[in-house]
Amino acid sequence: MTTLEQLQQTAGKLYQIVNTEFASLDLSLLNFKPAPDSWSILECLEHLNRYSRYYNPALAKAIAANSDGNDMQSITYSWLGKKSLDMVRPQNTKKHKTVKHMNPNNSTLDRKTIQEFLQHQTELINLLGSAKSANLNKKAVPVEFFKLLKMRIGEALEFVVLHQERHLQQALRVKQQVAQQAAA
Repeated sequence: MTTLEQLQQTAGKLYQIVNTEFASLDLSLLNFKPAPDSWSILECLEHLNRYSRYYNPALAKAIAANSDGNDMQSITYSWLGKKSLDMVRPQNTKKHKTVKHMNPNNSTLDRKTIQEFLQHQTELINLLGSAKSANLNKKAVPVEFFKLLKMRIGEALEFVVLHQERHLQQALRVKQQVAQQAAA
C-alpha cells in the first residue's frame, strides 16, 4: 500500500470516527470543556476546520498545477516537512501552542462544526485520490502561518492527516472525560 493510499484510508477512518462518535452527541456534551484552557470536542473540530479552510484549497491548487502524469509516488522529506510532521504526530504528547487565529478556545459552536468537518474530510479524501497523478515532492504548498516557506505536496498531505488524527484523539479523550463525569 502506498503512502497516499494509507493516508486516504486514515482520512476515511477519521471521517467515520467523527460521524459515529460525535455526530449523535448532545450539544452540551460536544461543548463540554474538561478545563477552562482546554478544548471541547467541537473546539477540536473547529481547529481542524480552520486548517482545512486553508490547506484544502492550497493542496487542490498545488496538485492541479503539478499533475502532469509524471507522478512521484514516494515522498522524500525536507527539514521543514520532518519538523512539521514530528510536531503533529499523534504519538507526540507534547502540547504545542497554536497560532492565535487557529485557536478556537471559547468559540460559540454548534452542529454545523461537525458538518463542516465531514465536508472538508470528503474533499481531503478526494484530494488524496487526485494526488496519485501529482509529483508529491514538488515544493508547492505554502505553510499557513508563514507563506514564504513551502512544503512538498506529499508532506503537506501527510501533515494534514496526522494533524487531524492528533486532534481527533484529543476529542475522543474529552468524550471519555464527559462519560466519566456522567458516571460519577
